[in-house]
Amino acid sequence: MLNLHQISKAFPGVRALRDVSFEVQAGEVHALCGENGAGKSTLLNILTGNLPPDTGRIEFRGKTVQFGGPAEATRLGIAIVYQQLSLVDSLSVAENIFANRQPRNRWGLIRQRALYDQTSSLLTELNIAQIQPDTWVGELSAGQKQMVEIAKALSQKPDLLLLDEPTASLTEREIRTLFELIRQLKTAGKAVVYISHRLSEIFSIADRVSVLKDGTYQGTLPVHETSADELVRRMVGRNVLLERTVSKARPEVVLAVEKLSGQRFSNVSFELHRGEILGLAGLVGAGRTELARAIFGIDGRTSGAVRLHGKPLKIRHPADAIRVGVGYLPEERKVLGLFPEQTVTQNVVVTQPSLTPAGWLDATASAARAESFRQRLDIRTPSVQTAVGTLSGGNQQKVLLARWLLTNPEVLIVDEPTHGIDVGAKADIYALLRQLAAEGKAILLISSELPELLLLADRILVMREGHLTGELPGESATEQQVMQLAMVD
Repeated sequence: MLNLHQISKAFPGVRALRDVSFEVQAGEVHALCGENGAGKSTLLNILTGNLPPDTGRIEFRGKTVQFGGPAEATRLGIAIVYQQLSLVDSLSVAENIFANRQPRNRWGLIRQRALYDQTSSLLTELNIAQIQPDTWVGELSAGQKQMVEIAKALSQKPDLLLLDEPTASLTEREIRTLFELIRQLKTAGKAVVYISHRLSEIFSIADRVSVLKDGTYQGTLPVHETSADELVRRMVGRNVLLERTVSKARPEVVLAVEKLSGQRFSNVSFELHRGEILGLAGLVGAGRTELARAIFGIDGRTSGAVRLHGKPLKIRHPADAIRVGVGYLPEERKVLGLFPEQTVTQNVVVTQPSLTPAGWLDATASAARAESFRQRLDIRTPSVQTAVGTLSGGNQQKVLLARWLLTNPEVLIVDEPTHGIDVGAKADIYALLRQLAAEGKAILLISSELPELLLLADRILVMREGHLTGELPGESATEQQVMQLAMVD
């Protein structure tokens, strides 16, 4: 189906791809893995006509092709689901799926009834009929939006489907639906290129896996003949050990939440101790993020209290939380955390800018502080004056962590801290969270990845439908126990 011959691509100061060659067969799910910044997204942009390769040749269905742009790649039978959604919230599901391809009458006007019927048939065929064609996309959950994005790609009836981290926002049920769709494409002789940092998904759905490291091809392996350890070694050039460490939790209670209620959660109480990593588990929509936002002062609360060292906190705004020593790393770093067009320095010091005696911004001192964190956290960037939006996901997350470390918080809430991050950067962030706990910081860790919670958390609280349903010791908890508390009444 697809044959890549020595594809190379360079940007100013960066060699994104270097002589990459591999093939994707018809009727195959071909996984592509590598660290953030390994060149995966650049390769996908070349395959969809968004970028031309500097050198190399692409064969698609046996013919050499040169894409003049995304429309030509679509016409030839290539579709993509990007990690960052391309939907318009103010349009309906149907208008998004068939954007610029709506059925029209002889006067060029859109046939609305035909558009909705066509969309309804597609959604039923894809087993996501619970999403209505006339619903505004802005009213959908993150997982539903992702399924609409997938439906949009499949509506083009592609021969080659490219999926970039497609399950990042999906529930377990939606993941099962997606995997069934992928298996149907395989049976029909289509090809799928599947990018994921979740190695368990690669072993579940892929036939073969190709590995990139620093823009170079590291080989293609049949999934049934390799292991997670082998893939990690090829991706990062070293063995990454992810194992539990001794708890650093101390008896002192730093943060106490007492019968707190707010948007999508009710009557939540827990204590967070000095040096503790307290995990918060639950399905998408369980109320975990809403609880964190209320503690940090982004959203209001209807009742209950929050105490720091036994003293009631009146946090009505995030600035109040920062002032008393509470930090919050949000779930969506690109939308809610970072200023992508600003530099690394500006993103790091935004909450604690360096000022001259006269009160002006001290650019030199700010850059020096950012540089110290660049070195401490191994943020891979040409310089601290580089726009943060050009960095890989793992390095963007480190920049966001640097911002909060600069404020020296006593309590740090981290919401999905390794979302969309490769295994090497994930290990770095795990080590950093453990180091912060060892220094006496109190950490509330919200994560949808159960292996992550079982690896890091001293205790695990489980939420379901806005309520706490149980507590488990981190060192002995199992995924089955967590899921039972998250799903069963």
